[in-house]
Amino acid sequence: MITTDKHFTDLIFKKELIERTQLTSKTFLDCSFDGCSFTETRFLRCRFVNCLFHLCDLSFIQVQDCTFPGVRFENSKVIGVNWALANWFAGQLKGSISFFKCVLNHSTFIGVPLPGLKVINCSAIDVDFRESNLSKADFTGTDLSDSLFLGTDLTEANFRSSRNYHIDPGKNNITGAKFSLPEAMSLLYSMDIDLEDG
Repeated sequence: MITTDKHFTDLIFKKELIERTQLTSKTFLDCSFDGCSFTETRFLRCRFVNCLFHLCDLSFIQVQDCTFPGVRFENSKVIGVNWALANWFAGQLKGSISFFKCVLNHSTFIGVPLPGLKVINCSAIDVDFRESNLSKADFTGTDLSDSLFLGTDLTEANFRSSRNYHIDPGKNNITGAKFSLPEAMSLLYSMDIDLEDG
């Protein structure tokens, strides 16, 4: 049904296996995807509005000109996705996207305007957040090993209990951002100062 129809409203898709194919100009409103696999699928000009992906595998999907207002990902693999290819300037006023207990490793959000983004209790290893607007984003409990922040707007972002991040306060806007010790000590390492114990 997903491969043939164009519009879907308030539907639940369970254990759909749609991999290495292309879905073009499809609209999903208030739909849920449970245990589905879309590995290496190319989404082109698709709209996902207030949808939920639970226990899904979306590794290496393509999201060219797609929109995702109010979309939530839970316990899903969303590895190697270039989110910068999506259309973040259309229909995003209805809410940002959210990731809870997901694996986002090796993805990119370069230049993406996603204020209010939620990446909570996730693995976000080697993710590129350069030049993005992530004001009021929430990274609570997330592993940010080897992720990149440069020219990133992190105003009032929440990094409490997140770990392994490397953020240069001189090259990112962290005004009003929240951090917790001991991880917050990493903010000092990029400064031209000497740190001594005791």
